Amino acid sequence: MEKLSGKDRVLISVMLFSMFFGAGNLIFPTFLGYSAGTHTFLSLAGFIATAVGLPVMVVIAIAIHGTAENLNEKVHPYFALIFPIVIYLCIGPGLAIPRAATIAYEMGMKPFIQTGTSAQPMALGLYTLVFFGLVLWLSLSPSKLIDRLGKVLAPITLTIIAVLFVRNLFTPQAPFGAPEKIYQDNSFFQGFLDGYLTMDALGAMAFGVLITNTVRSRGMKTERQVSRSMITVGIGAGILLAVVYSILAYLGASSAGYGKAANGAGVLTLLTSNLFGEAGVVILGVLFTLACLSVSIGLVIACSQYFYKLLPSVSYRMWTAIFTLASMLIANLGLDQILSISVPILSAIYPILVVLVTIGLMEKVFKNHQPVYYIAVFFTGVYSVTEFLNKSLLKGSLDSLFHAIPLSAQGIGWLLPAIAGAAAGYAVSSFNKNKIPADQ
Repeated sequence: MEKLSGKDRVLISVMLFSMFFGAGNLIFPTFLGYSAGTHTFLSLAGFIATAVGLPVMVVIAIAIHGTAENLNEKVHPYFALIFPIVIYLCIGPGLAIPRAATIAYEMGMKPFIQTGTSAQPMALGLYTLVFFGLVLWLSLSPSKLIDRLGKVLAPITLTIIAVLFVRNLFTPQAPFGAPEKIYQDNSFFQGFLDGYLTMDALGAMAFGVLITNTVRSRGMKTERQVSRSMITVGIGAGILLAVVYSILAYLGASSAGYGKAANGAGVLTLLTSNLFGEAGVVILGVLFTLACLSVSIGLVIACSQYFYKLLPSVSYRMWTAIFTLASMLIANLGLDQILSISVPILSAIYPILVVLVTIGLMEKVFKNHQPVYYIAVFFTGVYSVTEFLNKSLLKGSLDSLFHAIPLSAQGIGWLLPAIAGAAAGYAVSSFNKNKIPADQ
């Protein structure tokens, strides 16, 4: 077999979609539409650039270089060790998995508990115990991932979203509202920044090994076969994500007349309640639970496989138990605490990943110019980490410095350092190649 069958391409694409599509993927595009109003589609274009374009770019870059490790080693062997660990901890027990579980609780269990009762911490504990028990059980057999995600959980999730969309089309609705301030003059770039919050580009880097193993299990053996198959399923998953994000943004924008909401979950609650009455709460709870369960299973498997490869003295099953337990404990800190630290950390990591992947996609241009990789990544890292420290520890004391950097107001001030680093790396490489050896 030289290429994946049509059935396998669809199933693996849907499986990859389900591993990307968690609670944040439901909340952020919906709230974007609700907040951007008449500027929804311009903001959505920016959102898709980072929430869809970046993950697909990561998958393609990994396919080009063979493995994520090969891509990271273009910078430095130490970078290839440290950067993936940071990514796996962020999209694993540190942020993404606990966030998914707590949002699933907020939408699937909390509405049925009396507000303000002392039973809520216990309810969260019991819910996460059951939730992560399922995650652990389903993560112990990664070979069954296509059957469980691609054939069952993802189709149910997509069906619920389709039902919401069709029902909304045939329900009278108010016109799109006026955009909120942050979307008025900066629609595209605000959507661009909103796309960061999905964490999908980080997830794509982590899912590289998992996708490769899945493709190989379908008969793809040579590097060319695996590479082409990964690109195909990555694009397939990206198209599906873009369609779903467009639907959710539209649903959010068309919910302007239903009332006030503070976040995407609130918007979806208003929407489903108006469309289905009391049953809407149950429908929404099922939707969030399935989405969060799917992404948590994918992330636990990806993290466990990576650390098992890194430290094989600890079994894969033990790593799944470790990551599941750690995620459950952090989830019980509560959603607010988890979300409060996710944005600045993502802002520090994402620019580095974007620059690495962008250069990696241009491998034919920079193949013999390795300094481009490490100098561009270094310059970007200095900017993004300094910005993170300024916002977190230094309380904005360096704001005047950052405001002087072009595009910093749009949230992409790292772009100029990245370009400068790439140019410097190319110049260094070209100079070294043109030097005449001293013995000639």
